[in-house]
Amino acid sequence: MSTPPTRSAEGRVWLVTGAAAGFGRAITEAAVAAGDTVVATARTPEALGDLAAAHPGRVVPVRLDVTDPERIRAVVAETMLWYGRIDVLVNNAGRGHLGAVEETTDAELRSLMDLHVFGPANLVREVLPHMRLRRSGAIVQLSSMGGRTSFPGVGAYSATKFALEGLSVALAAEVRPHGIDVMVVEPSAFRTSFASGGHTESAPVEGYEDTVGRFRESFPASDGSQPGDPAKAAAAIVAALGAEEVPLRLVLGDTAVDAIRRDLAAQAAELDAWEHVSRAMGY
Repeated sequence: MSTPPTRSAEGRVWLVTGAAAGFGRAITEAAVAAGDTVVATARTPEALGDLAAAHPGRVVPVRLDVTDPERIRAVVAETMLWYGRIDVLVNNAGRGHLGAVEETTDAELRSLMDLHVFGPANLVREVLPHMRLRRSGAIVQLSSMGGRTSFPGVGAYSATKFALEGLSVALAAEVRPHGIDVMVVEPSAFRTSFASGGHTESAPVEGYEDTVGRFRESFPASDGSQPGDPAKAAAAIVAALGAEEVPLRLVLGDTAVDAIRRDLAAQAAELDAWEHVSRAMGY
């Protein structure tokens, strides 16, 4: 016999990582506006005090570092004890990183992988048994336009987002028969702290001034002038989760749409150009 929940929840129950600022905070606000309850996790949950005070019982700040598997297990168990369900998991916690591939150290790359791949994977593994039992739920993976295309200076960041997307495409097909949706969100530049305090940088190596060097200068300078509105992104995510057919990928922002279209066209052209070689591999 299952234990009755210790708390009541209005609407759906969301578990959101990286909720203190940026997309995580905007998604938390949008979910509450939709009439739902959010377990809003962050390394500094105190930053969510104003939202918790404005929405008592509907925004519940919880401390979580997604690179800590034991804490992930505890937070999921605690949420299940409170509400008996997790309807939406949002893997949002992350950071940017600037540096050429040669410049990026093993430690820097592993740290990003822990944050963008292993953390979300651990959360998915902890949440899925409960969702499968109820035969319902949704998993939202915050990726990036950098999860489908890449350019000088973001190789390590894109590597982690490409990995997250590969994991998520397989995941979507695996859990669809259980009534669970998976949606990968691919934003371009939005007005968050991503370009200021939300990224790290590798030490420069001579020779990349004309490629990576240009991005090192332009990226931090873009802070505060990014075209995307996080509130609109969050509203789009909530709306897409309510669609009759939830999209596997949700691209957000003009720059993302344009870049992904260009990349897909270039890939198709290259495939066509080399198709005669690709198909001539048999005995």
